[in-house]
Amino acid sequence: MSFGGKSEYDRGVNTFSPEGRLFQVEYAIEAVKLGSTAIGITTKEGVVLAVEKRIGSPLIEPSSIEKIMQIAPHVGCAMSGLTADARTLVDHARVEALNHDFTYNEPMQVESIVHSISDMALDFSRSDDKKKKGDKKKKTMSRPFGVALLVAGVDSDNGPQLFMADPSGSYTKYRAAAIGSAAEGATSLLLEQFKESMTLKEAEDLALVVLRQVMEEKITEINVEVGIAKDSAFKTY
Repeated sequence: MSFGGKSEYDRGVNTFSPEGRLFQVEYAIEAVKLGSTAIGITTKEGVVLAVEKRIGSPLIEPSSIEKIMQIAPHVGCAMSGLTADARTLVDHARVEALNHDFTYNEPMQVESIVHSISDMALDFSRSDDKKKKGDKKKKTMSRPFGVALLVAGVDSDNGPQLFMADPSGSYTKYRAAAIGSAAEGATSLLLEQFKESMTLKEAEDLALVVLRQVMEEKITEINVEVGIAKDSAFKTY
């Protein structure tokens, strides 16, 4: 049995091919593979995020390129892919975290924040008639988000946690992970060198070593951004 061409199934965001593939989601994942490399490493003390910043021109102000964003006082994320898409997801997560804190007078758990991000990532699959009643301000997304996020944080109950959320709307918990253009090489290095017993400082050093080996340009304090989740706080530098 022969099937039609690929173009018959890659126009609609909700159209499966006969092989069970959603090409629009696959295209979004490919966009992530073109993005900056980001590393996340979990330790017993906290979580380290490190991302390369691609500065395409000496005329660009490096501080204007934001690759690590804070979601809540105890949670932050590193992104790879389309920055505008990342901002949309992070803004949504910030609102969810603030509403939870206001309603329950406690920080939102890291996984719950990641769940809200993944739920937002699935908006491309919802038509207007499937939305909740009264949700007039929410618009249907015309395509999947072309970004993946490494979300790091420390819960009072669960301790340090690292999650990866991708354009398909799924998320996975990791001890160490890499996304972006050099994710495959970075993951191989993490498999060789990551140890659960390492300290937060050792994890930070390892993240920078991995980036140094996979980045095309020489690593400097200008083209790398680092974020650390520790003691229920998230800071970047």
